[in-house]
Amino acid sequence: MKQGKNSLAIKMTIALIAGIVAGFIFILLREKVGGNSDTWKFINSLLFQDISAKGAERSLGIFYIIGQLFVNSLQLVIIPMVFTSITLAMCHISDSKKLGRISYKTLSFFLISSLIALVIAGIVGMLVYKSGGFNVKITSGVNMVKGKSGSNPLLVFMSIVPNNIFSAFSNNGGVLATVFLAVSTGLCINVLGDKIKYLKTVFQEINDIVVKFLSFVINKFGPIAIFVLLTRTFASYGIDHLKPAMVYVVVTTITLLIFLVFGYSILIAVSTGLSPIPFVRKAAKVALFGFSTSSSAATLPLNKKTTVEELGVSDDIASFVLPLGMTTNMNGTAIMQVIASVFVAAAAGYEVTMTNIFVIGLLALIASVGTPAAPGAGAVVLFTILSGLGYVNDSAILVYSLILAINRPIEMLVTSLNVIGDSATSIYVAKTENMLDIDTYNK
Repeated sequence: MKQGKNSLAIKMTIALIAGIVAGFIFILLREKVGGNSDTWKFINSLLFQDISAKGAERSLGIFYIIGQLFVNSLQLVIIPMVFTSITLAMCHISDSKKLGRISYKTLSFFLISSLIALVIAGIVGMLVYKSGGFNVKITSGVNMVKGKSGSNPLLVFMSIVPNNIFSAFSNNGGVLATVFLAVSTGLCINVLGDKIKYLKTVFQEINDIVVKFLSFVINKFGPIAIFVLLTRTFASYGIDHLKPAMVYVVVTTITLLIFLVFGYSILIAVSTGLSPIPFVRKAAKVALFGFSTSSSAATLPLNKKTTVEELGVSDDIASFVLPLGMTTNMNGTAIMQVIASVFVAAAAGYEVTMTNIFVIGLLALIASVGTPAAPGAGAVVLFTILSGLGYVNDSAILVYSLILAINRPIEMLVTSLNVIGDSATSIYVAKTENMLDIDTYNK
């Protein structure tokens, strides 16, 4: 079993490195032959083209098709997995006081880690702003977009309770509503006790089917999909898109990496007294998978499998914490949004003060809760923050357009941070509830 786990991790690491190398080779090839040349158009049409886009009726888009099939197969079971796993967790934790403690500890860890992430992002953003690093002139040829209309971030709380049960189960972007229904259903089953004879068995069997399906998809197709997704992502960007915002890319990447490598390790060591080395070693493949798919939802199955089987967290704890964290624990998203907002403000000529930083952090904290666990969601939510701050002049829209164009690599790293944070929270909660297998964790 251990050899199989190590084999998958090795295959995923090889696929990650090969995908990045291949992607940069295609970037160099694109620069050499020209992005508008017939040669590159043929390569793009054959391998990378989004075949659903207008004008792509004759494109093959081989890498696009393979990547989408893999991601779709993972997203296919998000709602049933979240609903059944949380419902079963509520059923198994019959002690209401214990359930209350677990909920409190989970949300507290989410909040504390988010606040730490926001403080770090605010400090980094202000330091770079004061140094003039974000005072760049954006004159790229990126097409201007207006983005999604801004909305009140507090609307996320309205989406928690659905007004239609079928709509809650038909939209992967509405996972918070599914979490609410799962918690409510599990608690009601708990209260009714023996009156509910068959439903728990049905939920357990559905959950078993989902887990088996996902294990097959991840083990058999995961490494291939990682290579394809990474190669296509990096091959899609030209140097002209990367140059104008290189400071933003570098600053955000370094900040995210520091929090990913050291932030959660310190939090685990301080909150549990455990050595963070086993956590870093075993969770590395989850971070790699999140980086490749850029989707917390797609990474949930592997994250749960690793957290339970390799890190020793009780299945009940993982089944509650991980799905909840998938939509509410968005440290990476919050960091990206704070630095991106400061970058937009500086490049568009707005003055940034400590008060602005505080408001940006507050809006980022609220807006990141409920962010759809799918690729590109963070950059879309960013427009809500910019609207709330009034950063909507023509220059700000142009800078925002540039971020939309180049933000995919950043969001890949953001996803790694988000999913690792969920696993770290599970370890903390399980340890404090004596539901962590220490021997398994230290193996």
